[in-house]
Amino acid sequence: MFVNSNGYNLGVRDDEVVVNDVDLPPWAKKPEDFVRINRMALESEFVSCQLHQWIDLIFGYKQRGPEAVRALNVFHYLTYEGSVNLDSITDPVLREIPEAYFIRDPHTFLLTKDFIKAMEAQIQNFGQTPSQLLIEPHPPRSSAMHLCFLPQSPLMFKDQMQQDVIMVLKFPSNSPVTHVAANTLPHLTIPAVVTVTCSRLFAVNRWHNTVGLRGAPGYSLDQAHHLPIEMDPLIANNSGVNKRQITDLVDQSIQINAHCFVVTADNRYILICGFWDKSFRVYSTETGKLTQIVFGHWDVVTCLARSESYIGGDCYIVSGSRDATLLLWYWSGRHHIIGDNPNSSDYPAPRAVLTGHDHEVVCVSVCAELGLVISGAKEGPCLVHTITGDLLRALEGPENCLFPRLISVSSEGHCIIYYERGRFSNFSINGKLLAQMEINDSTRAILLSSDGQNLVTGGDNGVVEVWQACDFKQLYIYPGCDAGIRAMDLSHDQRTLITGMASGSIVAFNIDFNRWHYEHQNRY
Repeated sequence: MFVNSNGYNLGVRDDEVVVNDVDLPPWAKKPEDFVRINRMALESEFVSCQLHQWIDLIFGYKQRGPEAVRALNVFHYLTYEGSVNLDSITDPVLREIPEAYFIRDPHTFLLTKDFIKAMEAQIQNFGQTPSQLLIEPHPPRSSAMHLCFLPQSPLMFKDQMQQDVIMVLKFPSNSPVTHVAANTLPHLTIPAVVTVTCSRLFAVNRWHNTVGLRGAPGYSLDQAHHLPIEMDPLIANNSGVNKRQITDLVDQSIQINAHCFVVTADNRYILICGFWDKSFRVYSTETGKLTQIVFGHWDVVTCLARSESYIGGDCYIVSGSRDATLLLWYWSGRHHIIGDNPNSSDYPAPRAVLTGHDHEVVCVSVCAELGLVISGAKEGPCLVHTITGDLLRALEGPENCLFPRLISVSSEGHCIIYYERGRFSNFSINGKLLAQMEINDSTRAILLSSDGQNLVTGGDNGVVEVWQACDFKQLYIYPGCDAGIRAMDLSHDQRTLITGMASGSIVAFNIDFNRWHYEHQNRY
């Protein structure tokens, strides 16, 4: 709304300056900054703590009467609800207006027709005051600063007393952990961190919700010895590895990585691609058995992604292939299958076919809230499709950014793309390049915090780094690990980061994004 992107002729001002893009204040270098900084201000604690006063003025007891006068909150009498009913005036020439409407003082008199026009012009130009909803003061909102000890508080302004690394869990298999899915919500039947190795051995590692309790009232030292992640007993005891090993043969040319797997939000099913028969398959995490084979592509399926889940566990699944296309599928949380109809689960139909790439698709991200799919091929620009299959635009990277490998999208509409050789770009959903950087690491995993403000990266150097997503300002570097990072995910409360390592272990890090929040650093 601030940019004349269509190049419309908007005229010339009196000082002969051409009207074009909106002039921004000095503190905003570009329109995106203007929106972002305004949003930060409007969503800040400072504003939240004063919100009730605004409600009192607009909808509450200070809207009318003596309190409105005291608060300097008095407007033209025609703007108030009930002061005039235009619908009751049918004929502006013949209809007599009640005396009170047009006699403002002994010296003022408006003709009926002129008065009605004046009233309409007043309302059209200056608007009307909303309905008065409250006649008593509105209570203030609880401040996050008063709730700093509650683990689920959106803003916890407290110093990071905990150590960076919570625990390291080493699996008996030395195969690199190439996929991590932390579905840790307490209401799940099995809150767990599901891991999958390069050799396609998966583990359902139970999650204990003790980490979030640290520092909270009622937290006892009895809970302190509980580590958040408990190794899958079938893996730990080597007793039921057959229930955890996917034995179906994958295509020999496929490189197993994090994109080859998707875990459903309830931890009950794993979707795996890369099979020689051009399918992707659904397996039960409880039994390890194959429950569905899904065909649709003309070549080997190279990557999978799932959207956030709806209530009931429904979500979108996107599959990308060497045939240069993507297919959008619907996962039924009720029936635990791809497709809506359990009677036709052998041949489910995709919801949409996404085309436009010239090469094998290697990475994809899908956001149900935005209704968008962003995908990258082995070479060329990333493409933005709607979930109905329409191609919206190509995200043309800067020079030397030709080989996208990782994509992460926030619900705010920002798209982070990692290209080969340490290059990152941040695009708006409208395709504008907002920021770029180059780092000295071969990155294998990226993720955005739930609010889209922070980016976490990890790669072959074994170092987890935290960045400000909007401009790639570095916020924190975690202690280096003794092996490369292959995958990562965040717990539901955004307090624990779990990384899958090339050494066959997982590492759990303490993370508190509020630590880098601008209000934490600028307390008032």
